[in-house]
Amino acid sequence: MLVLLAAGCARLGERAHRAGFFVAPNGDDTSPGTRAKPLATLHAARDAARKLPPGEPRRIVVEAGRYFLSGPLALEPQDSGMAIEAKGQATLYGGRRITGWAKEGDRLWAAKVPEVPVVPDGKWDFRMLVVNGRFAKRARLPKAGHFTHLTGFDVPWMSTTGGGWKRKPTDAELTTMRYRPEDLPASLDLRNAELTVYHMWDESVVGLKANDAATHTLTFSNPAGHPPGAFGVKKFVVWNVREGMTEPGQWFLDRTAGLVVYWPLPGEDMAKAEALAPTMESLIRLQGSEKEPVKDVTIRGLTLSVTNTPLKAGGFGAGHFDGAVQVVHAENCRLEGLTILNVGGQGIKAWEARGLRIERCHVHHTGACGLKADGDDALIADCRVHDVGVTYPSAIGLWVNGRRAQAVHNEVHDTPYTAIASGGDDHLFEGNLIHDAMKELHDGAGIYITFCKRVTLRGNFIRDIADTGGYGASAYYLDEQAEDCLVEGNLSLRVKRPSHNHMARKNTLRNNVFVVDGDASITFPRSADYRLERNVIVATGKITFSNPAAMASFADNVLFSAAGKVEGQPLTDYRATGTEPLKPGGGSILADPKLAVSERGKVAFAPDSPALKLGIAPIDVSGAGPR
Repeated sequence: MLVLLAAGCARLGERAHRAGFFVAPNGDDTSPGTRAKPLATLHAARDAARKLPPGEPRRIVVEAGRYFLSGPLALEPQDSGMAIEAKGQATLYGGRRITGWAKEGDRLWAAKVPEVPVVPDGKWDFRMLVVNGRFAKRARLPKAGHFTHLTGFDVPWMSTTGGGWKRKPTDAELTTMRYRPEDLPASLDLRNAELTVYHMWDESVVGLKANDAATHTLTFSNPAGHPPGAFGVKKFVVWNVREGMTEPGQWFLDRTAGLVVYWPLPGEDMAKAEALAPTMESLIRLQGSEKEPVKDVTIRGLTLSVTNTPLKAGGFGAGHFDGAVQVVHAENCRLEGLTILNVGGQGIKAWEARGLRIERCHVHHTGACGLKADGDDALIADCRVHDVGVTYPSAIGLWVNGRRAQAVHNEVHDTPYTAIASGGDDHLFEGNLIHDAMKELHDGAGIYITFCKRVTLRGNFIRDIADTGGYGASAYYLDEQAEDCLVEGNLSLRVKRPSHNHMARKNTLRNNVFVVDGDASITFPRSADYRLERNVIVATGKITFSNPAAMASFADNVLFSAAGKVEGQPLTDYRATGTEPLKPGGGSILADPKLAVSERGKVAFAPDSPALKLGIAPIDVSGAGPR
């Protein structure tokens, strides 16, 4: 009987393992991890799963509830094959509660910043705060807009292909900036103040270590990515100072006094409010190596929130910061149905990840990028990404590098810079819905590709991209070294520059429809050997082709300017040498295409449309976005 009982218990244990290890808010890490007796932490569940015999399924089930992590959950090569799944609304937080709020003056409340053991030196520094589920606004000078500084940097930019700056900036040029004395208060606390120094397509967040009041010169505590004044941009904003507390909902970290200071929203009771500050840069880390990657890990259904970023310039696309989910050297891993919100850095960041699948994820209100995948054979599908770049406006909504990636049926909107960006070869971008991008920075697009070959953009719908100046904004942008790429069957609506092509060659634009309110421009600076075939371009103003000599073939297109002006603008490098009426040729015509475009993205031609006679197919991208 004892032998039979032991065998029965063994079989029960095997079934429990096959069902997975359970984690619950009321769990205990000394428990066996069953549904009836769950564990309390993901770390304990991971460690328990590691003890299973080889070949045994490794599954962790996270019950609904809230989990405050003591540190990032690291999954290593030994965890290959593990699956972590949420059951209900299971939220992981990478921060701590700020408590003990007390009134400070008539409007503000303050709480002491404790030392926390998860911070290496015990000194807790952070640049984001979540209050009652909201990514709170940081104290800001000026209240809106920006200051104009007085520093110039007149060295030519030679393009990335050309090596960047014609002369390397000096350390002093990267760490000093002159300001107008009327802009900054004499009481400015250098320990608290941080600056966003704007460039053309990115920005630098810097701290301060000195202020020379006689020369009105600030010295940064960390170098900027580009010198202040580069590209002729002289904008900056000051953050995290008491003088910037000008409206409810703002906060700042008073490092001098060791306090978090907050101005509650109307009706917000600080005795009941929940304020969360980050203590870590990532919540889940899949960490392999080049010789031994993490393989076949699945993370499904979790919600992740509250992460930090260090004080440094983020570089192009704010790419220097970690992700709430960080993947390094991995194969065939899956991230499915994740919700990532209110994080200081990236939502998901993957590097050297082969066969990564990111599906049905919702990423929003991130300090930096939404999704960044670098590696071969990635799939990013049916995701929603929006309201990124809260702290770093150069952030990109969805960013892909490597080879043979597919980014299909995603929706990306409300981004301060580019919505979707890519480098690398043989990618497919299809069925994506993009709108309200490029709201703050310049020289980007709805979809931007560069340093690439054989990339296909097909069936995408881009609308409402504003041009805020500088080097402009585009719908579809093929930049340096883009070659043998295809832009086909796409729709652009209310984007002044539907197609921008720079230092690119041997690319094809085919059967696209570009509809513009006002003047439209199609541009090809320093580009060559383009084929434009069966496109329809409609504008209420004039249509200008910049550097038309780049078009080796211009066949069967329909151009219609309600203003009656379709012009060619020859260029010498980037300098226009005049304009002249464009003579289409190649079967292209200047005529009303008689089209109707719905806001959902369906383009229909009247039966007698000249577009149909030229073999231009109607476009229906109403299915763009998540399925």
